[in-house]
Amino acid sequence: MHRPTDEYAFRLPDPAQLDPAVLGALLARHGWRRRGGAAGHYARWTPPGGAAGSTSLLVPQTRTFPDSTDLIAEALVALAHSAAPSAREVLAALAVPSDEVRWEREVPEDGIGGTPWVAQEQLRTAARSMLMAGALGTYGRAGFYGARHKRKAEAFMADVLVGPAPAGRRLTAYVPVAAGRAAVAGLQRALHATRDATDYQRATGGMEAFDAAVELGVCHELAEALISLVRDAEGVRISVEWSPGAGPPPGFAARPEPVEFSPGDLPALQQAAQRYVRDEPSLPVRVTGAVVRLRRERPGGPGVVRLRVLSGADVLQVRVALDEEDYRIAGHAHLVGLPIRVSGRLESRGGFRRITGASDVTPVQVDEAERDRLLKSLQENLDFFEEACGGPLPLPLPEE
Repeated sequence: MHRPTDEYAFRLPDPAQLDPAVLGALLARHGWRRRGGAAGHYARWTPPGGAAGSTSLLVPQTRTFPDSTDLIAEALVALAHSAAPSAREVLAALAVPSDEVRWEREVPEDGIGGTPWVAQEQLRTAARSMLMAGALGTYGRAGFYGARHKRKAEAFMADVLVGPAPAGRRLTAYVPVAAGRAAVAGLQRALHATRDATDYQRATGGMEAFDAAVELGVCHELAEALISLVRDAEGVRISVEWSPGAGPPPGFAARPEPVEFSPGDLPALQQAAQRYVRDEPSLPVRVTGAVVRLRRERPGGPGVVRLRVLSGADVLQVRVALDEEDYRIAGHAHLVGLPIRVSGRLESRGGFRRITGASDVTPVQVDEAERDRLLKSLQENLDFFEEACGGPLPLPLPEE
């Protein structure tokens, strides 16, 4: 999650376009209390635990009155200046019509490792991984994704807003409905399926429910996110609130039941995470990619190349072991600014970052703009490609 709510808190929505019912629903969701007002006309709202003299908002219930827009504008300004943390959360939810995903962790009083910021970072990292797992489930079903679809999932995450994580105990993410509704709905379904599969494993010792749950979006990445959340905590509770403006998606309850996990669930989750990696098969692929690095132990023998994938696999880069002739073809193709095409199997070991059994290595023609870009990349990284002409590489090819 790349965007904190602070970045958006004061970008107030247009009061003329804001539905007062949405504002009222968000105030109620975030603990504001309705204190009365003219029945059917206005409602006065006070913040959670509001003491005497704290901010109150007068919000119209409909737009049928002449002063509705002015009152909404005044309420938004009051929220922007309110010291209540919930006011910022309401404004974040108004910034973009969003579904909200909330995490609540029961963390020991002394914190994790004695430092609250460690707990905060652990919560943020696990929450991000969980939302990524929800996004991955919208691109296809798999028990283990590894590097597959990573680029698309990261692009999805760039639009997610995230609130503060005080002491690593509570966090809210705001996922735009337009781009993220499918991911949130899929995550909600997958969390309940994980809960059911965990209960089955704890009761029977069998893992069959986890196998069936793959079709509901459960995967290695989701299990690992849950493990990170539950570890060092006494329990975790995850809940979803749909955007008041958009309403619930078809087939989902208006107020979904929260899902809870505890340390007693860790053995089942750990077994599932390992099982998903072990059982995910390799995939036959025919990949087109630009050579970005070459390496071999000695001139005139086989070697390894790294490709930036252009098409044929949903990963960013792959490593390919080539025999002497195919390695020579890959080196020459790179030197003239051409990608190559190669057939093989995308291996699950290592996260789908390696192609084995490579064959049919051929250069591929590309348009002039792409070729110029590839040649520019070569000129900027000549030291990495000396070996393609027979000399040793100054730097080794790092393991993925």
